[in-house]
Amino acid sequence: MHLEGTVLVGPEFEPVEGRVVVADGEIVRVEETSVDSDDVILPAFVNAHTHIGDSIAKEAGEGLSLDELVAPPDGLKHRLLREASREAKVAAMARSLRYMESTGTGTVLEFREGGVEGVGALRDAVAGEGVEFGERAIEPVVFGRDDTDVLSVAEGYGASGARDADFDAVRSEAREAGKLFGIHAGERDADDINAAMDLDPDFLVHMVHAEGIHLDRLADRGTPVVVCPRSNLVTNVGVPPIRDLAERTTVALGTDNVMLDSPSMFREMEFAAKLSDLPAREILRMATVNGASIAGLNRGVVAKGADADLLVLDGDSDNLAGAHDLVRAIVRRAGAADVSRVVIGGDAVGSAAD
Repeated sequence: MHLEGTVLVGPEFEPVEGRVVVADGEIVRVEETSVDSDDVILPAFVNAHTHIGDSIAKEAGEGLSLDELVAPPDGLKHRLLREASREAKVAAMARSLRYMESTGTGTVLEFREGGVEGVGALRDAVAGEGVEFGERAIEPVVFGRDDTDVLSVAEGYGASGARDADFDAVRSEAREAGKLFGIHAGERDADDINAAMDLDPDFLVHMVHAEGIHLDRLADRGTPVVVCPRSNLVTNVGVPPIRDLAERTTVALGTDNVMLDSPSMFREMEFAAKLSDLPAREILRMATVNGASIAGLNRGVVAKGADADLLVLDGDSDNLAGAHDLVRAIVRRAGAADVSRVVIGGDAVGSAAD
């Protein structure tokens, strides 16, 4: 397979006219040459934090506080998950996965509720078990929770927060098993941040209320952070200090709960860019290679030897035509209507209408 157009090459997304050659799921070369195509080729997105189980309850809970919405064990989300059938949850997750694929996401780091059974339900959603539109190509990196046995079936453990339970034992188990450990911190307030950082996690999620001492610890340790600014705004907890965080460590973007926001990386990038006023290239890295780095994956960049997870946009769409700064236009204005092709693992995937 080869794709032609303007290729955004490497971690700096330098625009090069040419083609990307793909074989056996890998980018084998990027050729600079004259081509007759208006397409724009960039890495597929890595959505670095989601909860897609609550796809069964989109826009539920208007006006509720963060704790009323999602705090375990009896927040609205958890009650609705307990009440829903397994079949309903699998079907709802499969639809969210299909939407993410069609809008350019190739990988998702999912915090999956429900222990071993919850992880199994997500695997079934990816495999298309019992759903009408079949198997998905998108790759979930699954962080199980609610049961330490999930480490046998998941890529890591996704802790709710240091104020909710003592996670020392499961952190040790994850380390011994060579699995990733992520934890929410600083979402409601700053009180749980130091305790979360004391666990030496592989990454933190949210950090809305990071203070100077926490920023210094981040800089010293280099602990990556995943921010979800749209979700934080919806739950009325504030917005993360994205620029301050990015000056000290690796920052990636996630869309958080499907109950609260669509899992659109286009929307997350635009919001984060306008909130932080960081350079567009830095925001695009947060949506691609930074999330891949957190998960230890060889993707999120168009370069020889990287996994062939690619997004192709129509550079001559009504929305993107005439862009003076292509990367800035992608970050601040591109959307689902501009997508012409998505390639995951070297294979083209269908659209949301398939």
